[in-house]
Amino acid sequence: MLVVTTPSIEGRRITRYLGLVSGDAILGANIFKDFFAGIRDIVGGRSAAYEQELRKAKTIALEEMQAEAQQMGANAIVAVDLDYETVQVGSGGGMLMVSASGTAVVLE
Repeated sequence: MLVVTTPSIEGRRITRYLGLVSGDAILGANIFKDFFAGIRDIVGGRSAAYEQELRKAKTIALEEMQAEAQQMGANAIVAVDLDYETVQVGSGGGMLMVSASGTAVVLE
């Protein structure tokens, strides 16, 4: 399935618009990862733990969105938007939320 952020796909004609599809992923970030990520941020390094969690959440959200589109009979999703949020849970850590949405279409 083609998944693009643009409203159309060059060289392909959209024959049907099937509607909005979306997928969401919320993953917990462990307190030790949060602690070490904070230390890394202080010394200017990258947080591999957060980067890995972010990639995992994005993959889950995109897969859910594609599954919904496939159930509708789509062979592509256009105008895809990814949103990233962190949700603080108490004083011990937070959750990472990724949402993907787009328009399910049928391409010629």
